[in-house]
Amino acid sequence: MTDADDRPSVGWTRQPVPGTRSYAAHLTLSNPRRRNALTLGMYDELEGACEEIDADPDVRLTLLRGAGGRAFAAGTDIREFRGFATGEDGIAYERRVGRAVERLAGLRMPVIAVVEGPAVGAGIALTACCDLVLCTPDAVFGAPIARTLGNCLAPSVVARLYASLGRALTLRALLTAQLITAQEAHEAGLVQAIVEPDDLDDHVGRLAADIARCAPFTLAALKEADRRVLTASAPGPADDLYARCYGSRDFREGVAAFLDGRAPDWQGR
Repeated sequence: MTDADDRPSVGWTRQPVPGTRSYAAHLTLSNPRRRNALTLGMYDELEGACEEIDADPDVRLTLLRGAGGRAFAAGTDIREFRGFATGEDGIAYERRVGRAVERLAGLRMPVIAVVEGPAVGAGIALTACCDLVLCTPDAVFGAPIARTLGNCLAPSVVARLYASLGRALTLRALLTAQLITAQEAHEAGLVQAIVEPDDLDDHVGRLAADIARCAPFTLAALKEADRRVLTASAPGPADDLYARCYGSRDFREGVAAFLDGRAPDWQGR
């Protein structure tokens, strides 16, 4: 692997959907040394890639997956938090991440998340933005930040998790910092199918072809209808939550403990 191959990045390619005259955007999260954890630059690249995909009239659907087949996305790269000193840093971070997450959710076409391994933190936030989710049996979902970092989730992400997993399972996962198994995610409705790794590409191909054969304006209208339903119950601003968590001593301790490989010492201040 070259240094260029190893650089954290988000990129996409346009590929034909077999058996149709349409194309799919293959959008890939790549940070191979850190299980595809997203850097701030990767969030910016994700936002830009979504703009480009939406502007391509020949693309009928998007496939989102992590590079390498071992992880979808293991949250945000924790090294990005080392310089955070105040709650304002957290507000700026959440707004920057939020732009990328909302841009993915706003794509005019259906988006399929192909999840192998962990989809945690930012990984589950991105998964919840997608319209259909396929995963392998080893996939896990969650945001164990109450145990690891001491930051918080955007209310819009919590709302999407309620819609896709249900309130009870979402709160169990968040408040206990437990991960959700592929089977639990499937039973709750987040995951449409659990597929063995050897069959995954074929299954993705069949689903992509089914979507590509549908009327694009109808699909876009259905996506917009879904957005309007979710927007009707959208939570309000959360800068006060971000400032309190990211500005706390506990958050700085969580980052330091994570990078040191030790358990954090939570003090509630």
